[in-house]
Amino acid sequence: MAKDKTYSGTLGDLGRLLDALTANNAELPHLEGVRARLEKTVAEAQEVAKQQAALTASKQEASKRLKALLSEGNRMATGINRLLTENYGLRAEKLAEFGLQPFRGRPFQTRVRKPKTPPTPPVVQTGGDSNPNS
Repeated sequence: MAKDKTYSGTLGDLGRLLDALTANNAELPHLEGVRARLEKTVAEAQEVAKQQAALTASKQEASKRLKALLSEGNRMATGINRLLTENYGLRAEKLAEFGLQPFRGRPFQTRVRKPKTPPTPPVVQTGGDSNPNS
């Protein structure tokens, strides 16, 4: 039989061992000190597992709230960016202070354009009969 290596599986295995030790306490009096320490450890582990489950749920709620707040913040930032652009104008360098890119126009192109090549004339076949069906 394969051992369950998850926390809950290990905790279940320890609980079953503790139950078996308690049931056979009369036959194993020399293990009483170890059984008592195991009982204390298992009880503490169960308490920590409950805390972990509660914190996991709390973490999920916090993650949902954070996602909603960030979404709302992004919507507000978009509106503010548009208001800033409206206030200062599209080309104002002051926009860079707010993390916005001012419109600077298209860059001037200094390279010379290639001249268009004239279309090649169609190839005319010479010689022979011009009527292929004869």
